Amino acid sequence: MARGPLTAAFLASYPQDGYVLARGLFDGREVGALRRAAKEDKALDDHSFGRADGEGGVVRLSLWNHPGDGIYGMFARCRSVVDTCELLLEDEVYHYHSKMIMKEARVGGAWAWHQDYGYWYQNGVLAPDLVSVFIAVDPATRENGCLQVLQGSHRCGRVDHVLTGDQAGADPERVAEIAKRLPLVHVEMEPGDALFFHPNLLHRSDQNRSESPRWSLICCYNAKRNDPYKESHHPRYTPLAKVEDSAILAAAEKRFAEAGNVGWLDPGRDASARGLDKERG
Repeated sequence: MARGPLTAAFLASYPQDGYVLARGLFDGREVGALRRAAKEDKALDDHSFGRADGEGGVVRLSLWNHPGDGIYGMFARCRSVVDTCELLLEDEVYHYHSKMIMKEARVGGAWAWHQDYGYWYQNGVLAPDLVSVFIAVDPATRENGCLQVLQGSHRCGRVDHVLTGDQAGADPERVAEIAKRLPLVHVEMEPGDALFFHPNLLHRSDQNRSESPRWSLICCYNAKRNDPYKESHHPRYTPLAKVEDSAILAAAEKRFAEAGNVGWLDPGRDASARGLDKERG
């Protein structure tokens, strides 16, 4: 199966809204294989770390720089994702980083209002010519802390960010004023749904007080023309080898569940990852 990119007509609302939601981009077998791989993956668990939300909760995540050859890499490199990102950015893209957000039942913490470009800017990325793809591994509902966005907020430009707990959140005063003018959308998702969103889109999530986990895979891409001018803990331009969508199930059938040469970032042992105090999603 090779679905390929989303159509230009489907993506037409992206410039105005700052996001587009692709329902069922991945089918039940594909996302089921991803869920099993992630929840049985010792390496993913070993490289996870927590981020306090300033409200008494903690979000656990694992983060890596290179997509690798395992099932995570097949999702990050497949044409349905990469070709769509290239349509949105009108350029070749490369993998900037990926992360698994593990918002567990009853204990998963919140994420403060933020923009991804609020910290990518500090990494020497000159323009907000990036896109993130949020893939639901579990159902994402209001009860378990689904993503919330301020529709169209990317058009406000980059907002200053300040620390909230271990997270860097957007200036609360400015966010409050933006929220008076723009719609708040709770992005409820089923497993296999994918949200493509702009790096200046303001987004957040509540703590998970439900009995259901909310895991998600987020893959981030930068335009080739937007190659950072300096080194940071995320890579500069690195050519991305695309794969057909069928590679996802092929990887699962080979029991190739491990991430595979992904370049884990671990603040506990890797000096280059200490900047991750501000990583979130």
